[in-house]
Amino acid sequence: VTLEEEEEEEEVEEETGDVINTRERPHSRSDSGKSPSGEGRKNYHCSHCGKSFKWISKLKEHERTHAGEKPYRCSDCGKRFNQLDSLKRHERTHAGEKPFHCSHCEKGFTWLGNLKTHERTHTGENLYQCSACGKSFTRFGYLKEHERTHTGEKPFQCSQCGKSFTRLYYQKIHERIHTGEKPFQCSQCGKGFTCLGNLKIHARIHTEEKIFQCSDCGKRFTQLAHLKEHERTHTGEKPFQCSQCGKGFTRLYYLKIHERIHSGVKPYQCSQCGKSFTQLGSLNIHKRIHSGVKPYHCFQCGITFRWLGSLKIHKRKHTG
Repeated sequence: VTLEEEEEEEEVEEETGDVINTRERPHSRSDSGKSPSGEGRKNYHCSHCGKSFKWISKLKEHERTHAGEKPYRCSDCGKRFNQLDSLKRHERTHAGEKPFHCSHCEKGFTWLGNLKTHERTHTGENLYQCSACGKSFTRFGYLKEHERTHTGEKPFQCSQCGKSFTRLYYQKIHERIHTGEKPFQCSQCGKGFTCLGNLKIHARIHTEEKIFQCSDCGKRFTQLAHLKEHERTHTGEKPFQCSQCGKGFTRLYYLKIHERIHSGVKPYQCSQCGKSFTQLGSLNIHKRIHSGVKPYHCFQCGITFRWLGSLKIHKRKHTG
């Protein structure tokens, strides 16, 4: 997941107590006759944390963060928000609306804040530089996250399986594996995804956009990473090696799953009986025992099976 994808997916949280809301502007001095000494005063204070606000409506919105109240619900994915403005910003992720465009390169953005940040890449304004490698960032937060690649620090931990991450965003995306939440849905086929980037990649299936081609066999792919993985089937390269037993794998994902054999980690637990599994796919197959679902049909006699392996064994009776 890239920073760009994250910016498109996540809401930009405003410090509502400090941002002037032009739709709810207090009377100017010429209208009210108040002296300049009253300008900028914050008369409304949160009883929970003491934060001050210029307008009572902003105080009321802020208090919802303490109460956990989220009255505004997205009709597309069900996600809830404590402010109407946050819901409106979020809805742009479903609509694909990008009303803010860069005057330098015409790139579109869902939110004004992200446009302002992007423009710094053209102007060089307020860039934050890593002292270890010299790489520059448009946001101080991005610099801090990058510095963890040098220190190895992973302060954000999944409460379900203990896996650690360098960024809170990555933790949130990961936790959707456990909750099953897939807020980004394909408008063509209805398939859901845990993050916007994966939905965009999936959408290429419908547009038949496969821009990466294997030079050996001509097979095409929607992602460069998938092409690289495929090329290993020709070269036999297995760059990901288990430190415990030395077994090699073509993909890092396969190595991570394999390593659970040695560590005994089984992060996917059945909510019905508590049985745990090393892979999400294994958990989903197991759930069929409880649900009674038998998705594999024999077209010759109509018998259904819970597992594909059982269907294959059964078919031998017909073939002899």
